[in-house]
Amino acid sequence: MSILAALPVIGGLLDKLIPDKDARAAAQELLQQSEQSGELQLMLGQMEVNKVEASSGSLFRGGWRPAVGWVCASAMFYSFVLSPILQFAVILLMDKPPTFPKLSMGELMPVLMGMLGFGAMRMNEKIKGVG
Repeated sequence: MSILAALPVIGGLLDKLIPDKDARAAAQELLQQSEQSGELQLMLGQMEVNKVEASSGSLFRGGWRPAVGWVCASAMFYSFVLSPILQFAVILLMDKPPTFPKLSMGELMPVLMGMLGFGAMRMNEKIKGVG
């Protein structure tokens, strides 16, 4: 399916997402350039692969995304909820409390953001000419 054939639908979405007329026109031009360069076809192909992987009954094909998601969610829960509460409780109950391990959120957040699809921010940078 050609993205140019779907431009009216995408144009409606762009109207809602990007209210500025000039930025919206730049986004539409970027879509057209992406399709012409073949980059968009690669992205659409990857989306199809992702759908097939996600619908697979095999844990080794469809299970890696949920596993990474649960690891990220567990790490965030530990870092922002469980660890502070445990540290507070241990300080109240013990004379010499142990130190709790700290998780590196700087390494975890890019994985989580990529899984959640915040890669669209890169398109916004391209529109603004930042990168």
